[in-house]
Amino acid sequence: MSEQATAERQGPGRLRALLSGGAGRNLGLVVALILLCVVGAVTGGDRFLDVGNLLTILRLAAVFGVLAVGMTFVITSGGIDLSVGSVMGLATVWATTWSTQNMAGQTHWIVIVFTALAVGTAAGVVNGLIIAYGKVVPFIATLAMLAGARGLAELISNRQTQRVTDAGFVEFFRMDPLGIPILVWIFAVVAVGGWFLLNRTTFGRRTVAIGGNPEAARLAGIHVRRHTLYIYALAGLTAGIAAVMMLGRTGAGTSTHGQLYELEAIAMVVVGGTLLVGGRGTIMGTVLGVIIFTLLTNIFTLNNMSTSAQSVAKGAIIVVAVLLQQRFAGRSKST
Repeated sequence: MSEQATAERQGPGRLRALLSGGAGRNLGLVVALILLCVVGAVTGGDRFLDVGNLLTILRLAAVFGVLAVGMTFVITSGGIDLSVGSVMGLATVWATTWSTQNMAGQTHWIVIVFTALAVGTAAGVVNGLIIAYGKVVPFIATLAMLAGARGLAELISNRQTQRVTDAGFVEFFRMDPLGIPILVWIFAVVAVGGWFLLNRTTFGRRTVAIGGNPEAARLAGIHVRRHTLYIYALAGLTAGIAAVMMLGRTGAGTSTHGQLYELEAIAMVVVGGTLLVGGRGTIMGTVLGVIIFTLLTNIFTLNNMSTSAQSVAKGAIIVVAVLLQQRFAGRSKST
């Protein structure tokens, strides 16, 4: 009798613990996603359900999603990166300069890809060095990179749009394997890789530990400064990948690419369930957050909502997400 009573008491407790954990948060995001799809179908009708529109949503989500995966690691570690949008713009410009494209024409279009990845990673390394070894607050260091990378992109391109001239590059990004755009496949690979890195490797465990308590992580033998450098380099690499995807989507590099993308990426990560103060991150939640935000933008556009109204709505969603984070974080500490 007592064992039965104990089991009955433990049952609801286990269910409550499950719902308040990562599975519960992801379930809530899935429910929100389903509700958004219903709203889109009701308000947008056939336009929303059109295959072309759904593919457009996926293409847009893919670029933001790759940035958001890198941002997940940064925020999980207790940092912030305001420069990823500008770094992405700089990488698109550098990868489409005459010299880069001329080299690609003489060899292979993969030169364009490597150039964008190298520029993004280099910018991330600079951020990491300034933050980890220069001991500059991440907000200030990445804000400086935001301004510097955007300005450098304008100087290199002379504020002109630079077209991608390599036919092989353009043709590759027009591919739709199994009817799914290549950009979506790239996002899927990056998301799976990010999930594995965060949840199944020492790198991920160290990232979470540093975000939870940097001093405790240092005492546990983790080289905090070096690992912080790696994290920002990773964020720069994902910005470079997003730059390649943007080149594939638009066929051009310009200093205006990626404007305010860093704010969108941060919002997607926070809505997905990663704690803004660090110590907890979720790639699955980030993916759901990316799709939710992209769906919202599409529904707003189909219903002719102004960009100003869209910004207000997104801002409100971010505030609600942060308030919910604080509430659940307080509950977990009290238990």
